[in-house]
Amino acid sequence: MRYLALLGLAVALLFSFSCRRTNSEFVTVALSEPFTGFDTLTTEKSDAAAERVRNLMFNSLVRKNASFDYEGELASEIRTSEDGKAITFILRDNVKFHDGKPFTSADVKYTFDELFRTKGYKSFAFYETVDKDTPPVAHITSIETPEPKTVVFNLEKAALKNQLLSNLVAIPIISDGSSAQLRERPIGTGPFKFTAFDQSQNTVDLEAFAEYWDGAPKISKLRVKTVTDASALQAELQSGGVDLAPVPSNLPPDSIKQLGTLANLKVEQFDGSNIQYVGLNTTSPPLDKVKVRQAISYAIDREKIIRELLSGQAKISYSILPEASWAYTPGTVYNYDPAKAKQLLTEAGYKNEPITFKFSSGNAAYSSYAQAIQNMLVEVGLNVQIETLDPNTIRENLAKGQFQMNTGAWIGGNQDPLFLKDLFTTGKIPGEGVSCCNRSRYSNPKVDELLNTAINETDRAKAKDLYVQAWQIISSDVPLIPLWYPANMVIANRRIGNIKINPSGDWGFIKDITVSN
Repeated sequence: MRYLALLGLAVALLFSFSCRRTNSEFVTVALSEPFTGFDTLTTEKSDAAAERVRNLMFNSLVRKNASFDYEGELASEIRTSEDGKAITFILRDNVKFHDGKPFTSADVKYTFDELFRTKGYKSFAFYETVDKDTPPVAHITSIETPEPKTVVFNLEKAALKNQLLSNLVAIPIISDGSSAQLRERPIGTGPFKFTAFDQSQNTVDLEAFAEYWDGAPKISKLRVKTVTDASALQAELQSGGVDLAPVPSNLPPDSIKQLGTLANLKVEQFDGSNIQYVGLNTTSPPLDKVKVRQAISYAIDREKIIRELLSGQAKISYSILPEASWAYTPGTVYNYDPAKAKQLLTEAGYKNEPITFKFSSGNAAYSSYAQAIQNMLVEVGLNVQIETLDPNTIRENLAKGQFQMNTGAWIGGNQDPLFLKDLFTTGKIPGEGVSCCNRSRYSNPKVDELLNTAINETDRAKAKDLYVQAWQIISSDVPLIPLWYPANMVIANRRIGNIKINPSGDWGFIKDITVSN
């Protein structure tokens, strides 16, 4: 594996000699996966790559800080009524959209009207499922705009405040009347404004928004360039075709480490909070047996993978939540124990039934550790076969339950314990048959009870106890295996300065990077 990484780097370096820097007026940022478009509001499917681009052009009412607490972004102040059912957002002054239009409460209301009208996938987080025969109950009973700088969200019950703040983070505020042009010419309030999109090359050109409310970016032009192939990305970095590769998921850790030794490049490492995981379809035999799922957990030597394949660029995880979360608990800890894994398979009556392990093609980093996991599972007697598919097909398969094992990353959402409900409860949503992110088809009535109670609990100490109890059960049932928290690695040309990426790994830091000649 190390040999292949070095060979790929050698090919990239050889190619770089025939390359010369183009479009030098741009700072070019590499995106590891293609994105489906700019509309992350009304779209029916999640797209992590599109969310990174969204952060450059749009703001939300609320954002998370480095401690995973909620604070205003486009809101300068958040007030809660005495009964807790009305959340008032006082909007920032002097905020403008990229076309010069002043930002007002009407834009906020329009954004949410469009989200719910179009039934974008993010809208389902704003509904509570009672049972499969009852229509979902809306968290928000109404949105009022008593004045241009004030918007009031009226809630169905007071306990929904934290859930509302969590859900607002992902919603890009758009200009009143602009929904139709989101896909082709987006207009936001963010630090960069859209100028061009080359769909054939999957590149986006942006320029600094001089009137940005939080201070204009320090670079004037930005190009987001999709480079999915690992060797091509290495060549682009070496030649100067790409200046910055934040969290490059398509590069193996060895390659990242080697790139940092080159004269024109540097590698910086930051703690991460996102979670890499293995998902298990609990309704697909033989994974419908809990002891088989537990055996898989014991069979994976995560410490070895982090040490030998990830070059130390990760930290082992025992929960979906980051360790800094107020609701964190490790639950059942599955240290590497192949003998225990074999014992559990015998107890489960496993008869060499095949298990298909799916993940995205073209991602060298995923391929490297997925093959290692496959080998470890085979060694304990599991019949595991790998199947790689393009990212869009993988997303469709996961949504429809057409998989047994998969691997991927949850980005951002796992920082709030509310996400446990999305991942592990059995509530239904229209057209999907499962709660928004419960790809494992996991169902446990006690977990449903604990998580629904925790979400409605306003006392944080009591809520923590409920979340801890829930994770104890979930981690024992193993619908999903937390692997590690990947470090936020950034590869950059040495002329790029002031790189300070937060634990979430989002692209907000690009606003403040500098360029030296």
